[in-house]
Amino acid sequence: MTQIHPTAIIDASAKIGTDAEIGPYCIIGPNVEIGARTRLHSHVSVQGWTKIGEDCILHPFVALGEPPQDFKYKGGEVRLEIGDRNVLREQVTMHLGTPTARGMTRVGSGGYFMVGAHIAHDCIVGDNVVFANNATLGGESTLGDFVIMGGLSALHQKCRIGKYAFVGGGAAVTGDLIPYGMADNHGWLAGLNLVGLKRRGFSRETIHNLRAAYRLLYAEEGAFNERIEDAARLFANAREVMEIIEFIRAPAARPLCFPEPR
Repeated sequence: MTQIHPTAIIDASAKIGTDAEIGPYCIIGPNVEIGARTRLHSHVSVQGWTKIGEDCILHPFVALGEPPQDFKYKGGEVRLEIGDRNVLREQVTMHLGTPTARGMTRVGSGGYFMVGAHIAHDCIVGDNVVFANNATLGGESTLGDFVIMGGLSALHQKCRIGKYAFVGGGAAVTGDLIPYGMADNHGWLAGLNLVGLKRRGFSRETIHNLRAAYRLLYAEEGAFNERIEDAARLFANAREVMEIIEFIRAPAARPLCFPEPR
């Protein structure tokens, strides 16, 4: 049975799923959809064209679907979509998209967003991500599945973070971070996320291939474009390596993250 606290304010047009719980002093605006069994603890605000999936948990003072922090935004039907089984801790914010970009901010399923994490307008966030306290995404950023953002880390607008990557605490990342890569606390590429790969059960062969390809790609000899082609030829049958190659080759608004110059 859906439970709604008497102090909650819910617009008549909002759609509340079966067995959802809306706690004290929550405010739910028009055009909002909340999935089955999703729980809003208290003082949660959900506005705009926002859709929240099933089995999510929203802690106090979460604010979703507010207008984007973009001076060009003058209104319009733009959206925020959040998948299933996400946990949003206190004061997490996720904003609507903008008509001049993607028109939608999209967050996957199974994520854990700690206190004060922020998802800006038009971001795309994959499944099973972890955002530590106050991790922040600039507008139009893209994150793959299983990415971990360290506490107080920040991503420049329009950057990409590949799947299974790790961003160190306090890092200011201004370039694209390759899949399976790791950015240190200053935003430099610092190798592969080996701890994460082992924890996720990647085979020794896969990790060996990734390490060998990484050494080739970021060697000091030869031109980078030549090393990309060499890696693509040598590791054509290694799926994870080819994901890195495809990420590097893809059109991008930002430059790649590289190791700190010596």
